[in-house]
Amino acid sequence: MRVVWWNGKLIPESEAKLSIYDSAFMFGDTIFEMTRSFNRIQFKLQEHLERLHRSAMYVRMPFPYTIGELTQACLDVQTVNKFDDSDEHRLMINITRGKLAIYESVEGSASGPNVIISDFPLRWTTQGMGKLFDEGINMVIPSQRAIPALLLDPKVKNRSRLHYLMANIEVAQYKGENNWPLLLDPDGFIAEGTGCNFFIEKDSKIFTPEPRNILRGITRDFVMKLHGNAYEKNLEPYDVYEADGAFVTGTPFCVLPVVSLNGIKIGDGKPGREYRLIMDRFNKHTGVAIKKQIQHWDNGIQGGTTPYQFAWTDSASSISS
Repeated sequence: MRVVWWNGKLIPESEAKLSIYDSAFMFGDTIFEMTRSFNRIQFKLQEHLERLHRSAMYVRMPFPYTIGELTQACLDVQTVNKFDDSDEHRLMINITRGKLAIYESVEGSASGPNVIISDFPLRWTTQGMGKLFDEGINMVIPSQRAIPALLLDPKVKNRSRLHYLMANIEVAQYKGENNWPLLLDPDGFIAEGTGCNFFIEKDSKIFTPEPRNILRGITRDFVMKLHGNAYEKNLEPYDVYEADGAFVTGTPFCVLPVVSLNGIKIGDGKPGREYRLIMDRFNKHTGVAIKKQIQHWDNGIQGGTTPYQFAWTDSASSISS
């Protein structure tokens, strides 16, 4: 039985229940971070918690614990949750504002913010991704646009992500396999994926969208430093078609190759040179063969709806029509 850290206490996951009157339900009023471990050691935990604190300040969210206290809480949760030796830990840290004032009198429901740290096997998130390290992703530009910073700043990691889901639903209807959305901003520049950052390769350099209208990913920043010849600039779809290669970054899978855009090959349609270079350096830095690890977890499972894809079925079609 897994255990969750909730406002300073370790409780069974089955007892972790949020009030229906919480602002999280009323407004999607939640900030969060999700981490992963390598060899059961949390990766970039300090950076994730610092970004969580910045998000809290931006949305005026109560932050009742210090980063040091949350660091210890994360380690406590991981220590008490015992997984298979081949598993890694995926921490999910959510903070909600708590009940709205008009519901304060509801009995049996605590008031004030909720800080919740849960822990589950990383393989849950990466199931079905193993083949992508070899086959690569076909990114598809949907009609859904990224929400720009002037409307709702995407640099704040929050749970108001319906636009991500709508992009996933649209791209799920695209023919073929391995299709992931790539959102444009309202000006037509490439922004990000639905839970990942995007890069292109050109002349031994890597380029990623300016950090204006995107979530500034922890793995994105790490990869830029790891490569050493990385630049931020406005990118258009035309730039992708002219690139030597492309890839996406994200916490659970680290780096995955992108081999086509809207079905059109990028470069030679295979994982690019810079991608392979980054993966090699990532493996050496973490002491984990990332591709081999994630492929080991797959067991042929393709998974359903994920943060990156929507599992399109006949029932989903009938609901939408």
